[in-house]
Amino acid sequence: MYALFVIATTVVLPILSTAAEAVFRPDTSLLFLLGKWFVVWAVGVRLFLAGLRQATQPGFTASEILGIKAPGAETVVSELGFANLSLGLVGLLSLLWPEWTAPAALAGGMFLGLDGVQHARRGGRNAKETIAMATDLFVAAVLAVSFLAWLIGRDGAA
Repeated sequence: MYALFVIATTVVLPILSTAAEAVFRPDTSLLFLLGKWFVVWAVGVRLFLAGLRQATQPGFTASEILGIKAPGAETVVSELGFANLSLGLVGLLSLLWPEWTAPAALAGGMFLGLDGVQHARRGGRNAKETIAMATDLFVAAVLAVSFLAWLIGRDGAA
């Protein structure tokens, strides 16, 4: 179930949403649409729901994903959950306030990229951590390209 949720929110749903909106708004930049929908799904939905679970059930992330059984780990995971809730909320609210999309892409992409690198540096990853690592790095790359395109485009250079 975990793998399905992560792959759906970080690959499948953003791509389907981008394709659907591109059909109805063919004059809109594909990079803008990719950024928009990756922010909504991968930063908004994924991080918000992950944060909710981490804040309320920190043991799952600590033991099932990170393989940490130490008692103090749950406190740290709960705090990670609060950060994920906050980032996720900004990603979700970017649907109401489109001007929030680029900042959410920057913050969410940076978080996911650094998180992916941290997972990659750890030896002995389990399958869940490997999925988290791969999707974190993928989303970070998509959001970095989208953010750079937004920066260039806002100055009228592209």
